[in-house]
Amino acid sequence: MREISLDRLRTLVVIAEHGSFADAARQLNLAPPTISLHVADLEARIGAPLLTRTRGQVRATAIGETLLARARQLLADADQALEEVRRQVAGLAGRVRLGASTGAIAHLLPQALQALRVEHPGIDVQVQVLTSQASLEQLRQGSLDIALVALPQVAGKGLRVTEWRRDPIMAYLPCDWQAPARITPAWLAGQALILNDSTTQLSRVTSEWFAGAGLYPEARIELNFNDAIKSLVAAGYGATLLPQEGEEQPHDPRIIRRPLRPGLWRQLGIACREGALEQATGHVLAALGKLRQ
Repeated sequence: MREISLDRLRTLVVIAEHGSFADAARQLNLAPPTISLHVADLEARIGAPLLTRTRGQVRATAIGETLLARARQLLADADQALEEVRRQVAGLAGRVRLGASTGAIAHLLPQALQALRVEHPGIDVQVQVLTSQASLEQLRQGSLDIALVALPQVAGKGLRVTEWRRDPIMAYLPCDWQAPARITPAWLAGQALILNDSTTQLSRVTSEWFAGAGLYPEARIELNFNDAIKSLVAAGYGATLLPQEGEEQPHDPRIIRRPLRPGLWRQLGIACREGALEQATGHVLAALGKLRQ
């Protein structure tokens, strides 16, 4: 059977509700012959009568009742789909796919999501834990809408990267270590180290910090999960270099935090596709923009 038009199904439903071809024509603002053509087309496709006339009253046949039940559901689903799309176009609802590192997700993103929930509760942000390079690649492929990335990055054609935050990188040390007030590359290179793995921008930044003093220490272990790194520091396994990411004090009393000499910074950017963006994406970008430093 060929596909059935929703317009013809709507005509059938309105006729059944009003019990009259003429009333249905007025309700749908259609000419009476058009109403008759809609019914004739449906009956031709079904291969059976859908309506009967008894004493001037139009009623559905048994087959017509079966089709009417399905038609009402299809029309309700279509109306709901259109309403959801309208809300998304208006920025009242929508899904935004965002990629970011574990550190940004744990310490920065919740602030933006909390503000977004108050101002735009209909927007659903789906978050993926990704490296900066993986986030940019998925952004290019169209499977992400926004990426929080470590700078510098080459955006490439079709993408736009803007500076977002500049957070100090600090030394995180076991609390029982006798550490100086400011941590230098020479002092830290002599300690057991737990560092981000070499695929991350943070690894490259910290390597350059050590290299500036002519030092190339090897990490005791490399990870790409900042909370796991901090747990190892708290256990006394070694020291690390991580962005402060806005928290005032380390949450774990077994960890002490020291500034670096010379200072070191982790810069983050926001990447998205060039051109017009959906309003929901724009609302998420605005919420993130409030955390700009």
